[in-house]
Amino acid sequence: MAEIQLVVFDCDGTLVDSQVAIVGAMCEASRRAGLAVPAAERIRRVVGLNLHEAVHRLFPELEEDGIETVSNHYKDEFLLLRQNRDFDEPLYPGTRECLTALAESGVLLAVATGKSRRGLARTLAHHGLAGAFISLQTADTGPGKPHPEMLSRAMAEAGAERATTIMVGDTTFDMEMARNAGTLAIGVGWGYHAPEELRGAGARAVLDRFADLPPIVPRLFLSESAAGAPATTPPATRDRDTDRL
Repeated sequence: MAEIQLVVFDCDGTLVDSQVAIVGAMCEASRRAGLAVPAAERIRRVVGLNLHEAVHRLFPELEEDGIETVSNHYKDEFLLLRQNRDFDEPLYPGTRECLTALAESGVLLAVATGKSRRGLARTLAHHGLAGAFISLQTADTGPGKPHPEMLSRAMAEAGAERATTIMVGDTTFDMEMARNAGTLAIGVGWGYHAPEELRGAGARAVLDRFADLPPIVPRLFLSESAAGAPATTPPATRDRDTDRL
């Protein structure tokens, strides 16, 4: 019986370009809270983190009530943006073709993202991808990145092993989650963290375009099968928090 092969994708910064909405919502949340508006690059750096932690990194001077205030403003502003008829989170070039090629080769697909379950469902439905993934993992029901739980749940749902699972993402948080879960990791060069950071965090490769992923996957699985399963790292302990950036 052939081993089940699983490729798990991050969403924001990997499958879809959501930076305009995320940066816009955080900038407006900062203004509403009477704070200096962070530079767009600083906001992009914290995409994927727990919302509480992201706000804390952007505004380390804030106490708990201040962090909660900014977080609530952010959620309100993002909802307003989503209700705008011009709201869009476009797919990155080659996304659909890459997913199709992997699926046709027998690889199972999943998502592990900092988006809420509802937000992810809306994004996938908008792009006609609701049925493309065997597992959809969000931080609504457990700890977020870089804790390995989302990847572990995806593997359990797919019936895949660590050695035949690849995490594809654009941030070091994705690479660290893969390392904590004992899976392989591939970075994408069009997201929110630089390629050299992704390699430093454990990426086996960093893609310049999605078309490069389908031929890499079988070669990577074959090399890992010959070398043995990747070593695991004890998972990081992290509090559960359902609010994500």
